[in-house]
Formats: sequence, structure tokens, C-alpha cells
Amino acid sequence: MKLKKKVAIVFGTRPEAVKLAPVIIELKKHEDKIDTLVVVTAQHREMLDQVLNLFEIVPDRDLDIMEKNQTLTRITVKALEGLEKIFIEEKVDLVITQGDTTTSFVAALAAFYQKIAVGHVEAGLRTDNKYDPYPEEMNRRLITVLGDLNFAPTSLAVENLRKSGVSDDTIFLTGNTVIDALLHIANREDSVIPPEIRSKIIPGKRILLVEAHRRENLGKPMENICRALLSLVNDFPDTQLIFSVHRNPKVRDTVFPMLRDKERITLLEPVDYPVLLSLMKKSYLVLTDSGGIQEEGPSLGKPVLVMRKTTERPEGVDAGTAKLVGVETENIYKSASELLTDSAAYEKMAHTANPYGDGQASRRTAEAILYNFGFRDERPDEFGTKLFHSTVGGVS
Repeated sequence: MKLKKKVAIVFGTRPEAVKLAPVIIELKKHEDKIDTLVVVTAQHREMLDQVLNLFEIVPDRDLDIMEKNQTLTRITVKALEGLEKIFIEEKVDLVITQGDTTTSFVAALAAFYQKIAVGHVEAGLRTDNKYDPYPEEMNRRLITVLGDLNFAPTSLAVENLRKSGVSDDTIFLTGNTVIDALLHIANREDSVIPPEIRSKIIPGKRILLVEAHRRENLGKPMENICRALLSLVNDFPDTQLIFSVHRNPKVRDTVFPMLRDKERITLLEPVDYPVLLSLMKKSYLVLTDSGGIQEEGPSLGKPVLVMRKTTERPEGVDAGTAKLVGVETENIYKSASELLTDSAAYEKMAHTANPYGDGQASRRTAEAILYNFGFRDERPDEFGTKLFHSTVGGVS
């Protein structure tokens, strides 16, 4: 009889927590074989805790490293020292990391230093520009070099891994776990907009939902984004802009002076994940530089304008669910205006199938881990080429 294996699931930000929560839930179904250790760095404390509470996940170990005005170097050093101690004390057999945050990379590095195998959820995303997005592009490339199990969300991600010299034996085409998370909570009773936010929604207006925060968009690009948003609201009286403003002071120092106290513009503090999904379902159009929203929007039938120069998620652009519009005011305005005036163009984006997942990614990921440890004889099935049409409905 094989001995149980200890798997550490490591994350530090809200997006990581959202995408790893379904994996944790799935692994805990196999407690006779897998001892799941949940470790958080709390690189982002408050927004991380929102998701932990939502999925009722209690971390086994919490480094609580977040500090005011933290730098990438401080995050790296504190997380590396803390994770090294945990991995040694807990005698971990496998470390699972997700995506491309500093926590993700450091978890892989700390595991490598202890000669512990690394599994990478959402492996294989690439822009092939080391500084865009920064530092995410290099983080995910470095995790690939350090990794042993690669859970790729799409066939394009698989091809990117192969181009990087990764062996097919270590690649598992799973779909993206964000779809699992979304389907898990989107229709729950608590996935509603609270009264204090609902009261700000203007009846009869088309909602333009905005979330923008990436480092490469700080400064002049964020100013360009705000100018485009102002022009859209001014030129389309039947719209309302709702902007969930990130806590990064460099985001707020631009957004608040330019958009605060403007007619039909509502600036919100970062909302809980279920509230974000509910707002997305009520929205007409989503404008974002977020990676996860590029995947969530199509699942909810919402066109997504990606306010970035590059995207590591071109599948949505290729499928027609998203459009890469850059960070120039004129381009953002022009693309949004088209969707606000051309119903055919809007319907084409809104009703395109989702290329990112079918709600079974976490199950495939857990089965791949079991297969790796010899608890399964067969590899998991692969996320198919048949695109997934979401049945998630709107909210009132």
C-alpha cells in the first residue's frame, strides 16, 4: 500500500486563490491518498481573505508578509525565507503553484532549493515580451523551467510549453480552473450585489464595468484609459461607468482625481469576488487589463475589451470573445463606441463560445497529481476542442 503524499498548495493573491480553491476542494476528496497543506503568503492580505472566506478555506500556514508600499524584492525575500522553513518542517512531496505572481515564482524556487517537485496550474501562458506584463511574463517562464508537472489550460498553452522544451509526459491539458470557480459560486444565493452598491446602479443605463491595475499601465497609460472612459460616458448618455478601483496607491492617485464626482461614474473599493461576478453579469461591456476577467467575461456572455498592448490569453481574442485595444485613448474609445452602437458587432462577441474551460479543470488536475504519484494507472482525460457555452444566467 502506497504511503500518503503531502501536497502544499501555495498562493498569495486573490486571483491565485480563486483558481486554486477548486483544486483544493478536489484534492480534499482524496484524503486517503493526499494530505493537502494550504499555505498562503498573503502577498495581498485583504483581497485574499475575501476568497478564503468565500470558499471556506482555512490556511494551514499563513506567512502574512504584506506590508505597506511593498516592493517585489521584499515580497520575494520574505516569501522565500518563510516558504523554505515550511517546506522543510512539513516534509512536502509536491508544491502546487498557480499563474504568474511573485508568490508563484518564489514558491517554485523555494521548492527547487529543497529538491521538491513543482506543479504549475495555468502553465504555458506567454506574451514573449519579458517586460509586458511585468513581472508576470518572466515569473511564468521561470516557473516552467523549475516545474515538473504542467497543468495547461488550453491547447495553445500546451504548444507554448513544447516550444520551451517541456516534455509531453509532464504536460496535462486541463482547461482553466477559473471556470470551475466561477460555476461553483456564480449562482449561489450570496452571489449578489449588496444594497450599498445596488443603490448606485442607475436604472435603464448600460453598465460599463472597468477593472484596471497592471504595473505596465501605471502613469500615462492609466491617464489615457481614464480619458477614454470619460469620453465614453459623456458621449453615450445611456451608459453608467462602474470602476472597481485597485488598492495600489499608484492606481488610485490617477483614477480618483480624474474620475471622482463625475456624472454617471461610480468608483468602488475592490469588491468581493461574487460581487464582481454579479456586476459582470449585469454589465453591458467589460473594459479591463486583468488576466482572469478575460476568462470570466466569456463565461458570462460579456464582450471584453483588453486594455493592454499584449495578452498571454490570445485564445479569447482568436475566438472573438475579447479584443485587444491597447492603452491609447482613441483606440479604447473607438472599440467601445463600436460595441455601444453596432448591435451586430456586440452580439457576435457576446455569443461566442468560451475557449478556456468546461468546469472540469480541477478534477483533471487532481487526477494528474494522483497519476504522478502512482495512485492512478491512467492519465486524466484532456480538455477537448469542443468549446464550452456557459449556462450561467444574469442577476436582477
